[in-house]
Amino acid sequence: MGKGLPKRSEDYSQWYNELVKKADLAEHSAVRGCMVIKPYGFSIWEKMQAALDKMFKDTGHSNAYFPLFVPKSYLSKEADHVEGFAKECAVVTHYRLKNAEDGSGVVVDPDAKLEEELIVRPTSETVIWNTYKNWIQSYRDLPLLINQWANVVRWEMRTRLFLRTAEFLWQEGHTAHATKQEAIDETVQMLNVYAEFAEKHMAMPVYKGVKTESERFPGAIDTYCIEALMQDGKALQAGTSHFLGQNFARAFDVKFADKEGKLDLVWGTSWGVSTRLMGALIMAHSDDDGLVLPPKLAPIQVVIVPIFKNEEQLNAITEVVDKIQAELKALNISVKFDTRDTNSPGWKFAEYELKGVPVRMAIGPRDLENGTIEVARRDTKEKEVVAVDGVVKKVQDLLEDIQENIYKKAFDYRESNTTKVDTYEEFKSVLDGKGGFVLAHWDGTPETEEKIKEETKATIRCIPVGAPEESGKCVYSGKPSGRRVLFARAY
Repeated sequence: MGKGLPKRSEDYSQWYNELVKKADLAEHSAVRGCMVIKPYGFSIWEKMQAALDKMFKDTGHSNAYFPLFVPKSYLSKEADHVEGFAKECAVVTHYRLKNAEDGSGVVVDPDAKLEEELIVRPTSETVIWNTYKNWIQSYRDLPLLINQWANVVRWEMRTRLFLRTAEFLWQEGHTAHATKQEAIDETVQMLNVYAEFAEKHMAMPVYKGVKTESERFPGAIDTYCIEALMQDGKALQAGTSHFLGQNFARAFDVKFADKEGKLDLVWGTSWGVSTRLMGALIMAHSDDDGLVLPPKLAPIQVVIVPIFKNEEQLNAITEVVDKIQAELKALNISVKFDTRDTNSPGWKFAEYELKGVPVRMAIGPRDLENGTIEVARRDTKEKEVVAVDGVVKKVQDLLEDIQENIYKKAFDYRESNTTKVDTYEEFKSVLDGKGGFVLAHWDGTPETEEKIKEETKATIRCIPVGAPEESGKCVYSGKPSGRRVLFARAY
């Protein structure tokens, strides 16, 4: 099959857009700014969901579901929150349509105006905290650890499949606690859950850190994040975890009676990742020939392509393959046996390479005679001939090796593209040249942060967790600085 992908080195943006479409992950919909996630793309998202959902439940969280619509008055209760999302809100004003009198179609019925407008949720803090008021009375009701899998709408004018769409899928955790420290511990715990998922499942190394005040979630006291580096040298925020303090509890009057019967406001957190992780997965690992998927998230981990000229040959191959398939499936390895006679083996090889299937096997009449099968790995494109009797063990080991190798490649890339600089000239030179993450001193002021952003388009991605104290001078202002922070141009 002709892939027709641009080279990453020539047009990274076009390469990404074409790969998403040609690999059957997603496409633009008839609704401006929204996407259709196709079955192959959605199956990757389902694997992400399943892994994350288990991690959430293993840390004591339960799933629930809250309304898609948020009364406008709720957003008015937390000033920073409404200001942060006001420009992105889709607003429902009417509840009925009617046929136009001139027969031209349907129109909004002006008599069906809502008494109070409804906001299509950009995030669910307000509607959830209004609910929590009814759920929490006593310390016995705490901690309350809830997660929601949902869709949200943020009215984006410039969209890009998976990375930035008007509607997207995500999960949002919302928890309530009796003490400040419990809430902070929860915030950090979920940051670590996200980091573990990114590194162990997505094979994508991340920096953990705290956002600056200007980059903080609207209504939060602190925002923690994980930041990943894409192959074009730009950063991508892959997940956030917010310590909300008592802001939303105060706004919605969520109080609890402690063991002495004293009333106090609860402490809150929220945290989320979205289908943006799909974009991160693509850009962190894929190459000019298509997707490169880590085995833990690949919908098809192994594909077997038979090479045959007639039904008799296919039947003989199938007899051998059926046994291999059964053994692989018993090990929870997903496998596809592609017996289509409408496409050549070479066409199938190219298709599965494009779709990032980690391991491909090919077997024909000569292989049957020799008791062997050809095994190819997607990440390095190496091939070898393996005895049929040992192929299941070989594939099992290979999948583990591919997962580790993809991570190591991404890690090495990040390390070689994380640069310490001490002057503003160095700072700009690295950004315009090699790109990637830049570790530089910053004086801690939003004014300097904004000036650097205006002049270079680079933002402070985070103040890295565990960053060593190091006396220095801000690269921009020359004022004293106690540690380096992580800058990058970003998606």
